[in-house]
Amino acid sequence: MRDVLGRTLARPWIWSFIGALSVWLAAISFTGGHGGGGMLTAALSLAVFTIVVGVGQMFVITLGPGNVDLSLPANIGLASAVAMTVMAGEDSRIALGLLAALACGAAIGTVNYLLIWALRIPPIIATLSASFVIQSIDISYGRGLQIKPPTGFADFTNVQVFGIPILAILILLFTMGASLLLQRTVFGRSVLAIGQNMRAARLAGIRVNRVRFATYVLSGTLGGIDGALLAGYFRGANVDIGNEYLLASIAVVVIGGTSVAGGRANIPGLWGAALFLVLLLTMLNTFGVSAGVRLVLTGLIIVAVITAAGGAEAAR
Repeated sequence: MRDVLGRTLARPWIWSFIGALSVWLAAISFTGGHGGGGMLTAALSLAVFTIVVGVGQMFVITLGPGNVDLSLPANIGLASAVAMTVMAGEDSRIALGLLAALACGAAIGTVNYLLIWALRIPPIIATLSASFVIQSIDISYGRGLQIKPPTGFADFTNVQVFGIPILAILILLFTMGASLLLQRTVFGRSVLAIGQNMRAARLAGIRVNRVRFATYVLSGTLGGIDGALLAGYFRGANVDIGNEYLLASIAVVVIGGTSVAGGRANIPGLWGAALFLVLLLTMLNTFGVSAGVRLVLTGLIIVAVITAAGGAEAAR
């Protein structure tokens, strides 16, 4: 029994769930035991959006040191505006709007990698530069946009089954598929191999540039669909709708057990980390903590997790 417990606690993702449970218990104790179920439902409703972009960010970070997608917030904002414009408030155009959001995100992912590949600049600089351009386009295109999502799409993003958001169920299935993609396909194993040692991966016959390109496109595509889903959930597009997902997408990856050094990813941990962050922010809001303090605490948590992970790897 002790060995089973030890092996379980040794899994990096388990601590994100322990953290989420601890915060939830602290929050309901503060409220006298009231609203615990509603808090979990609300946390699941908001966590799914972080998980979607977290999966894309996780694949990118797994490629190795320096790989990160900083264009996600701008991507989400532009894709939300594109999706709502194409849907034009009509249920019959929902599929077309979702395809437009996917295409918008994929195009941004393509541009990101072209900047990295053609100009030979670090990914962090390339994606940050791209985000400024995307934000400019978004401001000129989406500023003042008042198009509401189709009623059917807005209802779908908010519907619940026995208190569980339908989006949470669908995203759970999606993450299961992403786990299979990472662990059971040539593409996923190539991403892991590149993150462990890019030179060795190239010598082993892996087409490194092609895999990296596909990974950045995947991240961009997930950012695009996330923008459409957020616009449906909040019943409208917004230039700033993706702002909080830059720090959040990196935080869930790190807290969830993915190595920032690359070569090791952890999809189950994304769920625990996303729930932990949402519940933490909910509790801080309950205590009346300001937005600035919340951001500082999130940053400190990321630093603490990276430091702890680095110490554990050095010990091994």
